[in-house]
Amino acid sequence: MKKQLYLFLFLVPLVTMAQNIDRSKAPSPGKAPLIQVGDPVKFTLANGLQVFVVKNTKLPQVSATLALDYDGFEEGDKAGVAQMAGQLLKRGTTTKSKAQLDEAIEFLGGSMSTSSQSASVSSLKGNFPSLLGLLSEVVLQPALSTEELEKIRKQVLSGIESNKDDADAISGNLVKKLVYGANHPYGEMMTTKTVNQVSIADVKSFLNTYWIPNAAYLIFVGDIEPAAAKALAEKSFGNWKKGVFTKQNFAKPVQPKQTYVAIVDRPASVQSVVAIAGAVDLLPGSSNVIAGSVMNNILGGGFSGRLFANLREKYAFTYGAYSSLSPSRQIGIFQAEASVRNEKTDSSVQELLREINTIRNELVGETELSRMKNYLSGGFARSLENPSTIANFALNIARNDLPADYYQKYLTNLAAVDAAKVQNAAKLFLNTNQMHIVIVGNAKQIAKGLDKYGPIKYFDIEGNEVAAPTEVKADASLTPVALMEKAIAAIGSKEALSSIKDVQLKGTANLMGQSLEMQQTIVMPGNSVTTMSMGGMAMMRQAVVDGKYSVAQQGQEAPITDDLKEGLDESATLIPEQLFLTKGYDLKIVGAEKVDGKDAIDVEVTTPSKKVSHRFYDATTFLLVKTSKSEEVPGRGKMTQQQFYSGYKTVNGVQISTEQLMDLGQMKINIKYTDIKVNQGLKSSDLK
Repeated sequence: MKKQLYLFLFLVPLVTMAQNIDRSKAPSPGKAPLIQVGDPVKFTLANGLQVFVVKNTKLPQVSATLALDYDGFEEGDKAGVAQMAGQLLKRGTTTKSKAQLDEAIEFLGGSMSTSSQSASVSSLKGNFPSLLGLLSEVVLQPALSTEELEKIRKQVLSGIESNKDDADAISGNLVKKLVYGANHPYGEMMTTKTVNQVSIADVKSFLNTYWIPNAAYLIFVGDIEPAAAKALAEKSFGNWKKGVFTKQNFAKPVQPKQTYVAIVDRPASVQSVVAIAGAVDLLPGSSNVIAGSVMNNILGGGFSGRLFANLREKYAFTYGAYSSLSPSRQIGIFQAEASVRNEKTDSSVQELLREINTIRNELVGETELSRMKNYLSGGFARSLENPSTIANFALNIARNDLPADYYQKYLTNLAAVDAAKVQNAAKLFLNTNQMHIVIVGNAKQIAKGLDKYGPIKYFDIEGNEVAAPTEVKADASLTPVALMEKAIAAIGSKEALSSIKDVQLKGTANLMGQSLEMQQTIVMPGNSVTTMSMGGMAMMRQAVVDGKYSVAQQGQEAPITDDLKEGLDESATLIPEQLFLTKGYDLKIVGAEKVDGKDAIDVEVTTPSKKVSHRFYDATTFLLVKTSKSEEVPGRGKMTQQQFYSGYKTVNGVQISTEQLMDLGQMKINIKYTDIKVNQGLKSSDLK
């Protein structure tokens, strides 16, 4: 009985409390806790190298990272030397060739990476001492071979060449150059010219100046005792000689007097890459960093950001729109960006600016603010599960001279961010009256109306200001029929064209780093098979043989439509222009534009099934240089496919394009034919 009474008395206050709870309201958040962030063991070698050790025994492995403490330097006419030096470090030592070094790392079951500002290794605990010895050899005794430098140079130049056709890369380079300035280390741009001027002497000078122990940190993370780490650090890097460390301070970038629009004209672009950016005075650990992070994440930090909700969810201008706010010891940067359809470029700029101004001028709602703070606090808490986080926190504290308890107080400081602090951060960092609006796209299609945001300036892909593109006009006296006749004559004479009975082209198609075999065979009249394969397995096959049409991709047959038949008929001849003049096509000259820097005449072609495409003919040679076709794709809106034709080669008196680029927006296919044969006596039956 006593037990029953005791239980009853215990339940009374709980029942009373439950009756007083208003369950229609969420409970108030509790006070943000102080986080107990682990503190790594720290010590400094006699040469000034600072060492951190974070012990974690969950797995029997250890990693070590050597991080250099500099913010960049003026590379000038040798931009790229730091990147190339970082890559060269791992290309052999004074005692081991690159192949021997790679073999030694592989034998230990480890990994090693080097860059312009760091070098790291990771392996199982038992092999780690030997692997750290290899890292020491790479850093202190690099071979710095001229031969290896030339290999790196080729790779870097290849990347630069590839980026010339990458609108995102062009935009990123131009944003940095305009925001920071061409002479600021953050604004320098690697070019073919600067990379070609980098010598071994430049690499050695860079490493001797910036890779010094008294400007470096060595961080151990994993299953290792601090005493063992200290012994390894002394053994591997104790003999590293001190250098002269000079604190770096660069002149702050000059802000534009007013917002302006910077356009890189790319007539081939089917969409625009839009970026709105500006420099910000935001130091790591400053009082506005956390409020700025909350503000930026609400604006455009991810799928839940306002920019994403507006430009993608509301208007369907883009697949995604985002923003970033990055602090720096020198000068920070804010950037909002999106890749949008050409016809929505103006509207997208307007909506990006609208959202930026809204978060500047209006307090964010409590629900939105609480949700974002919860998201950030959750991410912070999860990050603590990774031992590398502890090392990164210690490194940030040391590099940026932060208070020792900076990360312990993070959640408390995050909880203290209110709507007023978010708005204050927005007003400090988002000045829409002094922004760089950078757009990479087809100026002919996008420039109209952009001047309402500020003066329009034009730049080339290396960030040099250029004159506005001049409007290209087609010869008014040229008729569509006359143009088709000139295009046919450009391909070859009547005699040469009539002499071709069959053609076979073999080559490669490069798709996202994969090399595929490409083959096209045409048997006159009207028979053709085109295949794209890998290792003998057909990835794509399209054919028209004896009036029968088929299209298959990875073994899946596509339904044959009138539109598809027309396209296959066009591919089954060297001279589709002859079809245009005899098979009921409607032709109209609608203008002209630059294609690869040359004037090209734009012909609108409407097929008998009323499908519209555009063909562009060189205004001087009348050879085909580009085709363009847009159509609605379910769930993705209007998509534009472009194909560029170059590398014309004369075969039996007939001009044949040996190089073609298929631009599908997110995907590009480079086709190159290296083997062309004509008149092999092929018949349509050979194609079946």
